[in-house]
Amino acid sequence: MAEQIGVTGLATMGANLARNFARHGHQVVLHNRSQARTDALVRAHGREGDFVPTSSVEEFVAALERPRRVLIMVAAGPPTDAVISELVPLLDKGDIVIDGGNARFTDTMRRADDLAGHGLHFVGTGVSGGEEGALNGPSIMPGGSAEAYAIVGPMLESIAAVVDGTPCCTHVGTDGAGHFVKMVHNGIEYADMQLIAEAYDLLRRRLGLSPAEIGDVFSGWNEGDLESYLVEITADVLRHVDAATGRPFVDVVVDEAEQKGTGRWTVQSALDLGIPVSGIAEAVFARALSGHVEQRTAAQKVLLGPAGERPEVEDRDGFIDAVRQALYASKVVAYAQGFDQIAAGAEEYGWDIDRGALATIWRGGCIIRARFLDRIRQAFADEPRLTTLLTHGYFRDAVAECQDGWRTVVMEAARDGIPAPGFASALAYYDGLRAERLPAALIQGLRDRFGSHTYRRVDRDGAFHTFWSEDRREEPVG
Repeated sequence: MAEQIGVTGLATMGANLARNFARHGHQVVLHNRSQARTDALVRAHGREGDFVPTSSVEEFVAALERPRRVLIMVAAGPPTDAVISELVPLLDKGDIVIDGGNARFTDTMRRADDLAGHGLHFVGTGVSGGEEGALNGPSIMPGGSAEAYAIVGPMLESIAAVVDGTPCCTHVGTDGAGHFVKMVHNGIEYADMQLIAEAYDLLRRRLGLSPAEIGDVFSGWNEGDLESYLVEITADVLRHVDAATGRPFVDVVVDEAEQKGTGRWTVQSALDLGIPVSGIAEAVFARALSGHVEQRTAAQKVLLGPAGERPEVEDRDGFIDAVRQALYASKVVAYAQGFDQIAAGAEEYGWDIDRGALATIWRGGCIIRARFLDRIRQAFADEPRLTTLLTHGYFRDAVAECQDGWRTVVMEAARDGIPAPGFASALAYYDGLRAERLPAALIQGLRDRFGSHTYRRVDRDGAFHTFWSEDRREEPVG
């Protein structure tokens, strides 16, 4: 017999998840702050399954069988806390509260601890796939206790996307692990979209291709190693024509990219953990720059670009392939940085996160699903303690094959005054990793010179300080 679940918060994502549960044979008890949304859902989709509409929180909780399973789908932050505060007095020990919104993982850790004090389970759950995925099968990243997952896991797995017979849902770890992983997933998503946008910009500005022609290029790329959901829908968006003006859709959209916060959270967390996620950071900063309209308007009037005319690209197909190589290599860097952050977060917060399992559940349903996630899954299967994806044989060789085109694109973008921060920062990260010596030695010398912060030597153990303002003698410290 299929189990029962309650869903409160019936905006698009909540409503579609409720419908997904119902379609898979679960009885779904419905609640929304506005009764109109509950009524509209039942009226439009009531025949899809067993829905039980309720009109109050009290009626909602009373309609649920024990242990109660309550999925909250409301805005992150105070709205989520408000719903939890209404529910907790009505619940009994052993009941399970699932938060499927984009909550900040630290909030999830706090809530899990607080609800545990009431004898309740709290399952912070990342859900990726947008409204289409929520209805037809998302990628699901639940946290919480193993005990709670034993109860709600099979239900979540039943509505998740499925790839090669495997549901795109796995128990990530305790307390905030699920939302942490979803946060990093979204950070990778930011980087991925920024890189795609830079590829589009270079093809348009250097080759003069129309959006529709670039859409065809992306469609071709989607048949190879770059096959992914984002590349697929990029082709769709670029081919779209605005009905009102007859112009390419992308030309009538304001060039200010908005954000809801998860990308910023990813970068803030990475800074706390000391993990360089430069690709994600550049994507966040690029969105921020796009929104600084007054600065951009002022700069366009006075800031000079490269002098002289740009030479035409002689080998059109060769340049297109170079951009493809830059896109692929930079995407590998972004994913590698994201998985590095997940490993660091797991160590910091005591989560036993299986990175290979994450690559497995990201293959379907989610926004960053891509062909090479199967390669990532295999990389972690080959080397569970892999320090970075970039050193795994497959990705090492794949990026090496892309290197000439990648460097060409970054050089041409700089020469021609076309901003490509994602491509450039990914290449700088790659070169930084492989460098035998970094200029950080000079930075340490400077820190000791102005602040007596000490340094370590290559030929002796321990920390040292030079008495710069005296006789420049060197002494060990500590």
